Amino acid sequence: MSVVDSTGTVLPRRTARQPGELPTPRAFPPSLAGNPALPYAAIGQELADLRVQIPGVHGCVLGGVDGLLITHNMQTDVDPNDLAALAATTYGLGRQVGLRLSQGEFRQSTVRNDHGYLSVYAVSRQALLAVVGQDSINVARLHLHAPSTAARLAALLERDRP
Repeated sequence: MSVVDSTGTVLPRRTARQPGELPTPRAFPPSLAGNPALPYAAIGQELADLRVQIPGVHGCVLGGVDGLLITHNMQTDVDPNDLAALAATTYGLGRQVGLRLSQGEFRQSTVRNDHGYLSVYAVSRQALLAVVGQDSINVARLHLHAPSTAARLAALLERDRP
């Protein structure tokens, strides 16, 4: 059965995917939120350093891919729990784009709004770095510094794993 539009053009009909056409979803590791073994002081220093290095950064959040807050360095009235959830949502969308386009794992996504930016970076399989900045932020500079911060955060998270 085909669909015909108002000009008489026959439009293709989308069919359901067959089992096995989609990659199997991966199981998420346990949440890092509330883990007392994490080096919170060192993580907090990394977040503060990134905020100070890049003018226009309002704050940073380290959150889990599950949307739960691990820790933050926010300097605005933005709720860090909400930002952690938004980062996980951004990650979920980016992950699906990577899967559908066969482009690999999620690395980074930036959303630009009228008055600012939200950039989300993969830290590890369990954690995300979310950075909120004003509209005048130098995004290229952020993209230069944030991946190395994410790598240091990943090392800190890995260091204290059993």
